[in-house]
Amino acid sequence: DSKVKDMSLAEFGRKELDIAEVEMPGLMNTREEFGPKKPLKGVRIMGSLHMTIQTAVLIETLYELGADIRWCSCNIFSTQDHAAAAVVAKKTSKVFAWKGETLEEYWWCTLQALTWPDGSGPQMIVDDGGDATLLIHEGVKREKEFAATGAIPDPASTDNEEFKCVLSIIRDTIKQDPKKWHKVAEQCVGVSEETTTGVHRLYEMEKSGTLLFPAINVNDSCTKSKFDNLYGCRHSLPDSIMRATDVMIAGKVAVICGFGDVGKGCAMAMKAAGARTIVTEIDPICALQACMEGYEVNTLDNVVEYADIFITTTGNKGIIMFEHMQRMKNNAIVGNIGHFDNEIDMAGLLKGAGVTRQNIKPQVDRFVKSDGKGVILLAEGRLCNLGCATGHPSFVMSCSFTNQAMAQLEIWANCGAQKTGKFEKKVYILPKVLDEKVARLHLGHCGAKLTTLSKEQADYIGVPVGGPYKPEQYRY
Repeated sequence: DSKVKDMSLAEFGRKELDIAEVEMPGLMNTREEFGPKKPLKGVRIMGSLHMTIQTAVLIETLYELGADIRWCSCNIFSTQDHAAAAVVAKKTSKVFAWKGETLEEYWWCTLQALTWPDGSGPQMIVDDGGDATLLIHEGVKREKEFAATGAIPDPASTDNEEFKCVLSIIRDTIKQDPKKWHKVAEQCVGVSEETTTGVHRLYEMEKSGTLLFPAINVNDSCTKSKFDNLYGCRHSLPDSIMRATDVMIAGKVAVICGFGDVGKGCAMAMKAAGARTIVTEIDPICALQACMEGYEVNTLDNVVEYADIFITTTGNKGIIMFEHMQRMKNNAIVGNIGHFDNEIDMAGLLKGAGVTRQNIKPQVDRFVKSDGKGVILLAEGRLCNLGCATGHPSFVMSCSFTNQAMAQLEIWANCGAQKTGKFEKKVYILPKVLDEKVARLHLGHCGAKLTTLSKEQADYIGVPVGGPYKPEQYRY
């Protein structure tokens, strides 16, 4: 009841898992603190999150807390096949993921991870980007339409290739069980969401009144967004560019589209590597921050013809279009590190007149334009740090994933084991006391020694001696 690429990779995966565990003190402490009591005993948890070595440590942490787990990746290129094999070999989770899935295979994997052998669905979800949550919500919506009018979802009704897959799955499940997604939604007591774009989807559903179960926004925990998004990208962006192209970054002109936390980390990395770094922004506050950090802030149109490296980080769509790529210099490198694949106009590039595609190696393509100049595209416009490298390193992912574990415990304690009424069908953020706990769990690994407030000092600024030290609205 799993599907991975190559089980012979399990031993290699386990060796890397052993190394990663040392670099993930937050998750290992979570096992030590909560493992003996098994607070998630028998709880069905589905995960849709990059199936990497670091994610495997999260999976096995949830397993140590007692969970019954099924997992898929949230990106067709991000699975590390040795990690998937290691988890399946140890029987800590069922896994449906391999590097290089087609879109049809990707959504099939999502369906398998959402469906237990007895036909039941998950009681909680760990989501990254919101695809598992989307499939459930879209399924409920289409089942309602079917019950009211007999309408069957038609994949031909959309031009979006991924949504065609979603509608195909729902069409087929309606034929087998016209209430499948209603049953799944009723069983699910909550979701914890990893990333900015998935959180955006959740807030939209909350606002429209269509959110079917409570959600915890893990992304906006400080120990996630200010560490994973910032320092993780600072590490993994240059890693992906160098593994993919082996070019020297120093002396190049790099354009970072967006200066949120992800963009800030990417700009830091390019600047530190010796690139002359330019930032594009729509937000005047982020643009001013970039100016104060010493970056040139300009528009893509003004710099597209002479820059060497272009990286999108916005979480929006249509950032680098085919007409931009037509104007780029020979062998300009184009990549995306925002969650979805629509920041770069891949469809326009594939359909472009006179464009030919040269595959250099997996997830690295050179598109030769009609003028003979080429553009090197990383990971087909999907996350280049996971498509062309191994994603963020273990230590920073320990910060993110400890928040995920805390969120799952929080949801189950209030919505599963007992109904406390704490969470409605809304989006919540973990309290600052847990944010500070996650940070505290990682300080020893860095050799840091915290100063302790005296009672007099704590009283003077109106905080407890043991924290939390900042108000909820404080921006780090």
